Amino acid sequence: MSTKATLHDVLLLLHRIAGLTTALFLIMVGLTGSILAFQTRIDRWLNPELHADNPLHRAPVALATLAERAEAAYPHLRVAYFSVEDDQVSMAVGARTDPVTGKPYTIPFSQLILDPWTGNILGSARMQEAWHGPGSWRKRFLPFVYSLHTSLATNTAWGWTFVGIIALIWTLDSFVGFYLTLPRGNGRFWRRWGQAWKVKLGASSTRFNFDLHRAGGLWLWPLLFIFGWSSVMLGLRQVYEPVTHALFDYKGLDDSIGSQLIAKPLESPKLNWREAESAGQLAMTQEAALHQFTIERPYGMAYIPAYGAYTYAVRSSIDFRGHGWDTTVLIDGNTGRIREVDLPRGQHRGNTISTLLWGIHYGDLRGWFLYRAFIFCFGLFLAALSYTGVIIWWRKRGVRRWTSLIGH
Repeated sequence: MSTKATLHDVLLLLHRIAGLTTALFLIMVGLTGSILAFQTRIDRWLNPELHADNPLHRAPVALATLAERAEAAYPHLRVAYFSVEDDQVSMAVGARTDPVTGKPYTIPFSQLILDPWTGNILGSARMQEAWHGPGSWRKRFLPFVYSLHTSLATNTAWGWTFVGIIALIWTLDSFVGFYLTLPRGNGRFWRRWGQAWKVKLGASSTRFNFDLHRAGGLWLWPLLFIFGWSSVMLGLRQVYEPVTHALFDYKGLDDSIGSQLIAKPLESPKLNWREAESAGQLAMTQEAALHQFTIERPYGMAYIPAYGAYTYAVRSSIDFRGHGWDTTVLIDGNTGRIREVDLPRGQHRGNTISTLLWGIHYGDLRGWFLYRAFIFCFGLFLAALSYTGVIIWWRKRGVRRWTSLIGH
């Protein structure tokens, strides 16, 4: 056996092991990813009471007004962060500290849903926990699908890490799979490799299944790598960040957090929500002029006691995504001065790539419907590709067992 053939056999074995190890996971990820590509539309269909209509074509209320109304309705509540989506406001909340006991108040929820045009509260729940009451399964469905997709429905750090490890195996195996499609031997390389890109119609089911697995993996190989690596980014940052930092100018999560932490959390900043919003608007206008982008609309705000700072976010012309905190400024909670500016592009190449990967992975490139439809189809393809790989192994296993029996 030649050295080259030996390498091929070793890689084929590794590909088989990796494929069988990740097959069930990739089938699950593919199917849940297809659902999540249209999660907003699905949620509106399942839970119309949590999505507002705007028949009078009113302008959304100010960001500060949303926070003020939530805290006025529940005095023991503190708004952590919120974003204004197309037809609802998703708001994360926590409990204030009781000055008498020094302990947090007890509040029955950690999330509020508001009407972006009136500020009225549409619903409440505990994040990552079951909704209760009539039709609660409809409210639990998408959070469960998301949890299954990202952490095997555990909602734990180890669940995210496990998914990240599987994604790392998937990413490395994508290179092995690509190598195995290359023809062995000398002569007519491109002609022989061209056969690997084709599916022979009318062939036996075994041949058709093999062709579909090989050709499908080749045609969509870039996406297989991108989605594998972006899954590593989401679940295994201890691997993703060093690699990205080695290849590009990159500001990691620890760098961002470490540069903003203050000695003691600031629970009561001098600026209230309205003053912070005004400071954020002014800062964002200055940054838009400096970096030559257009502000499309306010998107969200947050207050981070550990930083003693507010985050002010907008949708802008340089965003990759239609949702998410891409264009933001961090405002000091006492002085209103700019502490940090984060833009989706133009600052650190590694961070630009990461933001783009995030949008690609979650089917959100400027909210384009056709891209979401493509990701829906890709999720089904990923599940099918993993299934065909298992079928190939199972049939070859059956042949080997039958040959062994004949030999005896």
